[in-house]
Amino acid sequence: MDTQNPSAPPRAQSRIAGKNHPHQNAHARPAGVIHDNTRHTTRFTVIGNHLAQHPELSGLAIGLAVYIQSLPTGARVDIKTLAARFPEGPTRIAAALRELETHGYLRRTRERTPGGRIVTRTISCNQPGHRGTAADTPSRPARRPDPAERPPRKRLPTVPEPAYPSPTLLRTATDLLAGLRRHDSRLLLSVTDTEHLAPGVAAWLERDLTPTAVQHALTADLPPEDLRRPAALLAHRLAAQLPPPPPFRAPAPLPDVRHPLQNCEGCDRAFRSPGPGHCRDCRSDLLEAA
Repeated sequence: MDTQNPSAPPRAQSRIAGKNHPHQNAHARPAGVIHDNTRHTTRFTVIGNHLAQHPELSGLAIGLAVYIQSLPTGARVDIKTLAARFPEGPTRIAAALRELETHGYLRRTRERTPGGRIVTRTISCNQPGHRGTAADTPSRPARRPDPAERPPRKRLPTVPEPAYPSPTLLRTATDLLAGLRRHDSRLLLSVTDTEHLAPGVAAWLERDLTPTAVQHALTADLPPEDLRRPAALLAHRLAAQLPPPPPFRAPAPLPDVRHPLQNCEGCDRAFRSPGPGHCRDCRSDLLEAA
């Protein structure tokens, strides 16, 4: 039996168009887009095709969604900020944001801050319908927390103490603190805070400062934003800006005492003395006679 040649084809191969005649399709190119891609290693954002090729979203809405998803947490994405960033006006920006809300790419909620202000929270969703964990997505609590469960309030900073806390001095200090709200409504203090701060104000008044000077030191150059704990700010100022004691002044000498006039019991002459008796000459004569 003859040995078969393994390199020889078992039968004649048919010609395949484009393979056996390469020069026929040398100039043929795909009719659509050609991608010239480079792999990103830094500064990139992963965008799903469900957004990039969304059949119902406008091009502006898709572009805004891509831009918002590329921003860091905490960046401002309100209508005014976006209108300043892009050439489209606020009306078109607002309409595009509503599109994204309708299709689940944005969620906007209104919440109350600890300071009492109402703010709008904007949450960007890269996959609508897949919510993150409670730590990633802020939500409104289902019930009001029990006051007994709240953490204890941080204590106020220590304030100076006066050397002689007289009731009158502490009363003046309390009245000064109660009147600070007339100069700045943010300096409305509770009774507890006022009792804590009053000794510090008394220590300032004890150092020869007028109430007007102390009031100016406490209310000057306040920060423009809301004061979360005005009592803590005042306590810090009372301790950090405490002025030095006034310079020592020697007491003024006592004035000469001028006793009333008395009539001498010996010669009936007038002389000054705290009580009746003899004048100097009569006292001398009495001593000599003795």
